[in-house]
Amino acid sequence: MAETIDARQAARLLGVQVRTLYAYVSRGRLESLPGPGRAKRYRRADIERLRRNREGVDAALSWGQPVLESAITEITAEGPVYRGHPAIGLAERGAAFEAVAELLWTGAQPAGRPSWVAGAEPSTPPLPPDADPLARLALLVPWMAVHDPGRFNRRPAAVIDRARRVIRRMAHALGPPERPTPGAGTVAERLAVGWAGRPEAAAALDAALILWADHELNVSSFAARVTASAQADVYACVSAGLAALSGPRHGTHCERVGALVAEIGRPERAEAVVHARIRRGEALPGFGHPLYPAGDPRAAALLGVARTLGTPPRVEAALALIEVAARELEAAPNIDLGLIALTEALGLPPREAPGLIAVGRTAGWVAHALEQYASGALIRPRARFVGGSG
Repeated sequence: MAETIDARQAARLLGVQVRTLYAYVSRGRLESLPGPGRAKRYRRADIERLRRNREGVDAALSWGQPVLESAITEITAEGPVYRGHPAIGLAERGAAFEAVAELLWTGAQPAGRPSWVAGAEPSTPPLPPDADPLARLALLVPWMAVHDPGRFNRRPAAVIDRARRVIRRMAHALGPPERPTPGAGTVAERLAVGWAGRPEAAAALDAALILWADHELNVSSFAARVTASAQADVYACVSAGLAALSGPRHGTHCERVGALVAEIGRPERAEAVVHARIRRGEALPGFGHPLYPAGDPRAAALLGVARTLGTPPRVEAALALIEVAARELEAAPNIDLGLIALTEALGLPPREAPGLIAVGRTAGWVAHALEQYASGALIRPRARFVGGSG
């Protein structure tokens, strides 16, 4: 006969209150058995199964099992694969960022470089001169929304048309006002001229944008996707992505990496700085990624892109840091360190790096929004109540 336990024992095993246990029974998640008098009994095996299932859901919402299906990006040991096309291969072959964005959105890679012709664009909202890039973009996107009465049209063609304009406008907004960009030109060319002030950097920036375009259900893409599940317009989905990206555990983590590279300053200081971090028990930002235990392949690709632009002292410092971390900690760099090497090669401060992430990742946010619109499902998980009666 199967072992049974009483309600208090079952609740204790599940880590919930007894009334929560009764709620599981009323919702059909658990079966109760007759006990002595009015008491109920529960099979221990059922309680253990429910506990494992609940723990699996908890893990999936942090770092764990998949929580939804997607045909956009597959994570492999060789890096992300966009609709069957390895992202690193696309970047190395000189694909256009616009073509990769269209691939993510439609599943088909256009021949050649798509022409994203700019239509009428609202003026940029007034911003403090020292506003950081994500703050500028977080104001720009809703500014565009209020100037677009047709933004609630969720047909794929209408969403994609708006996505093209949003990305172009974001790239324009990253540059300082005194460095205007031409109305024509690709997204990478806009960034190369208006943001980096180096027209010859367009090919490198195309590659960087492609490497950042999507990474499955990262925090910002999931935020955009949840927003899309409520049938919010594409500007709202991009705004949700920007809000999540602004956190120091996501898009602005690269600024911590930049501060580490600045602390090193010169290649010969890398070993001393790493040893000091080890002594203080501090982690090295810019190293390791849970999805790539053997090393983030996007980092090597982006470091290669950075080298094409030159190796000023801080790029040399970043490369020396990688050597020391590999020797002392067996640690491999992630894409954040690759991005800082790129911005240093461009002569830009680390605070500018999240802006480039945002422009590239918007392609992925829109892809997830389109896929979620098509599913028609509302993403609405449940919480496990653990509080008291109040």
